[in-house]
Amino acid sequence: MPDNPSLLIVDDDTLITDTLAYALGKDFNVMVSASRVHAVDMVRRLDTPPQLALVDLGLPPLPHRPDEGFQLVADLLAHSPTMKILVLSGQNDAANARHARTLGATDFVAKPCNAETLKKLLLHALQIRAAEISGDTERAGDLLIGASPALEKLKNQISQYADSPFPALIEGESGSGKEVVANCLHHLSWRKDKPWFALNCAAIAPTLVEPTLFGYSKGAFTGATANKSGYFEDAQEGTLFLDEIGELPLELQAKLLRVLENGEYQRVGETQQRISHTRVIAATNRDLRQEIKAGRFRADLYHRLSVFSISVPPLRETGDDKALLLAHFSRFYAERAELAPFTLDKEATQLWRDYRFPGNVRELKNIVIRLTTKYPGQKLSPLELEPELDREAQPEASAEHGPPDDPQALIALAQRHLQRERQFNLDDMLRAWERGYIEAAMRLTHGNVSQAAKMLGINRTTLYSRMEHSDKK
Repeated sequence: MPDNPSLLIVDDDTLITDTLAYALGKDFNVMVSASRVHAVDMVRRLDTPPQLALVDLGLPPLPHRPDEGFQLVADLLAHSPTMKILVLSGQNDAANARHARTLGATDFVAKPCNAETLKKLLLHALQIRAAEISGDTERAGDLLIGASPALEKLKNQISQYADSPFPALIEGESGSGKEVVANCLHHLSWRKDKPWFALNCAAIAPTLVEPTLFGYSKGAFTGATANKSGYFEDAQEGTLFLDEIGELPLELQAKLLRVLENGEYQRVGETQQRISHTRVIAATNRDLRQEIKAGRFRADLYHRLSVFSISVPPLRETGDDKALLLAHFSRFYAERAELAPFTLDKEATQLWRDYRFPGNVRELKNIVIRLTTKYPGQKLSPLELEPELDREAQPEASAEHGPPDDPQALIALAQRHLQRERQFNLDDMLRAWERGYIEAAMRLTHGNVSQAAKMLGINRTTLYSRMEHSDKK
């Protein structure tokens, strides 16, 4: 049915996908995928991303481990931050559940689960999504709730840079609220009544980025049946927000640089020069300086984008702002669900303040949603709060580049680690680093073992051997 909400189901077991597609097909427009790579490619090609997703953790090429499922949660939210994701998995230990929610999953459902229960959970997630979207005016100030020095610095930067005609680059971890900052830059400027356009560079097929940004002429490519303007033309004197700018293909980076330098661009299939007066705001959770060193991002484009550079602080650096965000979101979601908000007792409040929130504001919001649903009007102790917290997850910044190259810096890092760990095992540490780099290479090459082996500097058979050895650990 065209008016039904869209649902993506990702599971490599065809019996499960066929059964769920049949059971849920009356209430949802169901799409099915069997792997992370296929699911991401499918979503990229859709005009509108799915509103909901059911994701298995054990997906190929590592079906006996949760890593592909975890990465898919992050990938889907990078494509569509408003998507609500339920993890449906047989790998249902508590640590997996907590980590999936930390990454941004709305909830974790253990297999087997009957279709009627799933339907209720999906419809509830859809209601939460609708409440968040309808509350756009409140969302514009979500990140700006608080009085910590880090947040005050951010507020001052937004006020200072809002009216500037020059580009701005927003950097920060996943879930920290970079799009909220971009929205504030637009709405606090003289452009607030001008158009606002946003493009997630990770959420669109690379072949579609250029016609989406610059437009195209009739006959420029198969399917181009009429002239079409792009975002630079439609935004006029407004704002164009380019999220995940680090995903922009290299060949398009040069064309974007040209627009930023002199406003000139061409529609695909045209030779006519056009002029844009749009302000560009870009965002990334990558370290673009490292991307430049790796040859994946142009240095001249980076310097042009970062005329004004804004760093969004992770939640762990905002002190007691976590308590203020808790109060704000508990009221927000309780009102929309027509429930009484929950509260925390003294010990649970301290636990909340001490928790590092590796998933940042997104994780905090999802915890509040679940606690509001499960414990309306109740005062919670650490017994109820503790299962929601993922203490094993590491914040992005803590493991960003691996061991330092400088021997003295490496020794200092090792000393801090050994002093902090009561029980340290060198073999376990070395295996963890190897496993991490193998999985990173597999993700960067979209599961292509030959390319991953080349990236790691080993041969293909050695990589297969190490992957199998890692799976047995």
